[in-house]
Amino acid sequence: MKVQLFKYWESLRTSFWFIPAIMVVGAVALAAAVVHVDRLSVDGDRALWGWVFTGEPEGASAVLGIIAGSMTTIAGVVFSMTLVTLSLASSQLGPRLLQNFMRDTITQIVLGTFVATFLYCVLVMLAIRRGESDPFVPHLSVTLGVALAVVSLGVLIYFIHHVARSIQTNQVVARVGHELVDVLESLFPETIGEGAAGASAELPDATFLRRFDREAEVICSSGDGYLQFIDADALMALAEREDVVVRLECHPGHYVVAGRPMLRVWPAGERGETFAGEVNAAFALGQQRTPGQDIEFSIYELVEIAVRALSPGINDPFTAIACVDRLGSALCRLATREMPSPYRYDGEGQLRVIAPSPSFAAMLDAGFDQIRQHGGSSVSVTIRLMETLAVITTFAHRPDDREALLRQAEMIRRGACLNFSEQEDHEALERPYRKVKQALAVSAG
Repeated sequence: MKVQLFKYWESLRTSFWFIPAIMVVGAVALAAAVVHVDRLSVDGDRALWGWVFTGEPEGASAVLGIIAGSMTTIAGVVFSMTLVTLSLASSQLGPRLLQNFMRDTITQIVLGTFVATFLYCVLVMLAIRRGESDPFVPHLSVTLGVALAVVSLGVLIYFIHHVARSIQTNQVVARVGHELVDVLESLFPETIGEGAAGASAELPDATFLRRFDREAEVICSSGDGYLQFIDADALMALAEREDVVVRLECHPGHYVVAGRPMLRVWPAGERGETFAGEVNAAFALGQQRTPGQDIEFSIYELVEIAVRALSPGINDPFTAIACVDRLGSALCRLATREMPSPYRYDGEGQLRVIAPSPSFAAMLDAGFDQIRQHGGSSVSVTIRLMETLAVITTFAHRPDDREALLRQAEMIRRGACLNFSEQEDHEALERPYRKVKQALAVSAG
């Protein structure tokens, strides 16, 4: 199933072995190919190759041995630096940020470079033959090994620079913010099936919805875990095949308990365990939340960084402000997107899937509530929250979105009345608050 492929791909992206394994396979193929070229040119004129290693078997073995030993030492240093980075990220920014560091392609390529160079040198050493009768030195292969060692040295220098930048808080916040925007771009608008003549935007008959609630058959989860991916195409195909309407009872990010409803099907019928198995196969469960189809997870990553920064032990409002800025950037984009209708129709205009999606109000609350609650005593963070709301209101056009923004602004203002002791601070908050009110009034007009 496609949903399982998504799950496995996400697992591979957050592993330190996938890219290095590919590079190791490439090193094996490269060693075999270059040694083969050496064998074909063993009787040729090497005078044309003035830059190629021309030593004896003992010298070639020594050169490759030194390179291979150096690569194992450097690989150990890189692993140590990576573990230190993960430890710092977990303790200062939160354990959920580890996935972002483990998805770092540069780190995986660096590890793969050293391991692949080591294996290449070892394989070429095995091809060297000593003896007076038929000695063989793969001169071109040894030369390429030296070139790989030089490249590896450059990679090490770049990796040190990369690690020094990657543990900077602003860089981490920026990276998580970009990932949030990428998830938003891929999920909104999200479509399942097609609508004929705008049918997907229309509400089904209220009588049908009440009948659905009364008569729909419940399909329960067969396992426990966080819902990571939903195969929308498989659900649509299943609903068309069975000529039914299905409604999702959970969405990516929810924790699903075995035996609890995952899907409701109307009309009810005796479909057996096979149908239930096909439904469960369209849902991928895992031990943790992932950002693939779960936009709230990416929002909570920024929220966690901000809340930790606002804790008494750290007291870093600048990091919290950076998180608020990134959340505001994502919410501005979300405010301009058309929210997908929960009612999805097939090509014939028949309602097949009811798939509720997170609303703008829910995303706004997920991003601002905890920061507002933990940062109520921080004047600078509270004012930045209100300023960010003022910016978002210029993008909001739906009545429900404007109402959610006004509600959030009122909560921030009430909290400030309880926590701010200086009149100037109140006035600094009132200025962006008035902008929110004016923008919403213009939008309403």
